[in-house]
Amino acid sequence: MSLDSTMDKVLARRTEVENILNDAASLSVDEMANFARELSELRPVCEQIELVQRLTSELSDAEVMVGEAGDDPDMLEMARLEMQELQAQIPDEQQKLQLLLLPKDRDDARNAILEVRAGTGGDEAALFASDLFGMYQRFSAKYGWKFEVMEVSETGIGGYKEATATITGSDVFARLKFESGVHRVQRVPETETGGRIHTSAATVAVLPEAEDVDVEVVESDLRIDVFRASGPGGQSVNTTDSAVRITHMPTGIVVSQQDEKSQHKNRAKAMKILRARLYDAERARVQAERAADRKGQVGSGDRSERIRTYNFPQGRVTDHRINLTLYKLDRVIAGEALDEVIDALISEDQARRLAEGT
Repeated sequence: MSLDSTMDKVLARRTEVENILNDAASLSVDEMANFARELSELRPVCEQIELVQRLTSELSDAEVMVGEAGDDPDMLEMARLEMQELQAQIPDEQQKLQLLLLPKDRDDARNAILEVRAGTGGDEAALFASDLFGMYQRFSAKYGWKFEVMEVSETGIGGYKEATATITGSDVFARLKFESGVHRVQRVPETETGGRIHTSAATVAVLPEAEDVDVEVVESDLRIDVFRASGPGGQSVNTTDSAVRITHMPTGIVVSQQDEKSQHKNRAKAMKILRARLYDAERARVQAERAADRKGQVGSGDRSERIRTYNFPQGRVTDHRINLTLYKLDRVIAGEALDEVIDALISEDQARRLAEGT
């Protein structure tokens, strides 16, 4: 489909949705909310379409002026200058429009569940997992997102074996979805007397939060075990069997929750994570089918893919997917400069999709 026909189609859809909302008496509350949301998404695209159309029309007028200028050098110069400015501006505005017209990831607007797990490297890996969890917590605060810790399994020396949080806010998944994968750290551990650099790793998973309607969980597919919650080192921290472990037998996915004193609350949290993992597994399956012939895509979603290295001695962060290196490691870990990596990943993904026409 040509750009012109796509623009006409989008403008026609905006008019159609506006007319539907003007006759809102026949709509249910849910229908009205859905159409209102669609209209709010169409408006910036339509504004960009109208800008491109206006500039294209002005270019045509300027070309006519050049043809009609005759022996008037002032008019000819003015028309040529206007043509040059418009010819330079229009391609940029058309590219902005093409980015707006790219198919949206339907999960971009969702909240996310963040899971960070220590990988190879023992205590140092657990300390790094804690650092990453804190990085995302500070990054969330920067955006005004709500960061709710769901469960943390500590090592007793400030490290995390694993940690889970729900992040709620505007376009959370859109900003964080390329963070999934293996994050590697190179640094001298505090316990290292010889000053040797150690390499360890942690795994990050960012899952789009799933609603009940997104994933059908059959009760008979679940095995639910309750047990007594324990703290670091295995000591009992609760006198009742409030901790919950849910096993989804068809997939083998196991989720445990013990942070709440209430068994009911722990079960609700565990079900929330289970739905997100099931939804993410289906999302990954669909993406794998679509991307079978696209080996170069940013963020395959493969949890075993090494995506980034944090080198403390050199103060650098390198994202291996796009060969981006920043010498501002402290600011990235502080959540301040993580945007620079994320923006580059998003731009690379958009450029690939534009080139492929998807």
